[in-house]
Amino acid sequence: MTNLDTLVALAKRRGFIYPGSEIYGGLAGTWDYGHYGLALKNNLKNLWWKRFVTDREDMYGLDAAILMNERVWQVSGHVEGFSDPLPQKSSELRSDLKNPESQGQTLKQFNLMFRTQIGATDDAQVSYLRPETAQGMFVNFKNTVDSFHPPLPFGIAQIGKAFRNEIAPRDFLFRAREFEQMEIEYFVHPQVGQWEKVFEQFRLALHAFAKEIGLKEIHDLEVLATDRAHYSQRTIDFEFDFPFGRKELWGLAYRTDYDLTAHQLDYHDEATKSKIVPHVIEPSFGVDRTILAILSDAYTEDEMGGEKRVYLKLPPRLAPVTAAIFPLLKNKPELVTKALEIYRSLKLQAISYNLQAIVFDDNGNIGKRYRRQDEIGTPYCVTIDFQTLDDNTVTVRARDTGEQERVAVGELLDKIKDKT
Repeated sequence: MTNLDTLVALAKRRGFIYPGSEIYGGLAGTWDYGHYGLALKNNLKNLWWKRFVTDREDMYGLDAAILMNERVWQVSGHVEGFSDPLPQKSSELRSDLKNPESQGQTLKQFNLMFRTQIGATDDAQVSYLRPETAQGMFVNFKNTVDSFHPPLPFGIAQIGKAFRNEIAPRDFLFRAREFEQMEIEYFVHPQVGQWEKVFEQFRLALHAFAKEIGLKEIHDLEVLATDRAHYSQRTIDFEFDFPFGRKELWGLAYRTDYDLTAHQLDYHDEATKSKIVPHVIEPSFGVDRTILAILSDAYTEDEMGGEKRVYLKLPPRLAPVTAAIFPLLKNKPELVTKALEIYRSLKLQAISYNLQAIVFDDNGNIGKRYRRQDEIGTPYCVTIDFQTLDDNTVTVRARDTGEQERVAVGELLDKIKDKT
């Protein structure tokens, strides 16, 4: 199992993830995505959107505002009930809160929402940084129905930031105060038997998506009634073996008609010519936790050429870079010129095939470049050498095996897109 500190160090060294506000001592629970981390995150979100929205015919996208009317959070129950018990001693961590009575603690409730004000006057309107993306989809249910007239069942999907004033953020990206969610609110007819079928379809879809993004295994945990959210009649937590133990990665909940009823929203059923309140299935994916899981499973150590090697075994469609182009020697103008020519041509071609970035790298010797690209997770390294000048072939090195082969420049695109 990957050591978390090792993963954090790699993520910083290779430009994936940095501590937030680091030059001023940091800010707990915040993380900044660097160049390659942002690329990995965008690749993940694009793939999720394709699988769960674009490839389907029953999904509608949304990007709701982060700030919402205070009434949204009052009606949804967040103002009154979205809280954790807070020990009176500030040194006591959240992990101690499961059995507070046994610790002899006096507890009070601490609301996890970030409260803010809109306007400059003393009676400014109260608002909150949203603690979840779901409510934006519920309050836009009527707008979506009026705009698109979708038949049941249908879903509203959204990717966006959420914020929680965690008492004790910890474990790298796992528990942070600012994070991103990929969520669907899927509306089904309330008649008996409808939600069970859809729930199972999504359960299988989550497992398929986990496999597609390279996760070796996720585990279904049926959440007991005593541990479920008040709005849920069934919840499955999809757990992953993180470096610090098996923890929740994603969730799948049957929210019944709780939210639409709370917001007094309904749907006109054409079949019965009557108003009904649809029930909701909610698949919820934490982007940052998923990135952490992907990095954890991708981190690999082996030996190559008699030396220890570290590489990220990322699925090619997620890797921040598809191929890195090298001149064998950076002090030979003819090699650099040829390498830049191939790099620029391949970069233009790759756009048409929706490949990830093609980069040029001449920093350090060839061995150091291989090691750097391995740690970034680049599937292919392409070296332009003196033979290239004679026969227009290049050396292509595969990340996972280290094997090299000569490939004609005209066949290079087919080679690198073969497995993406």
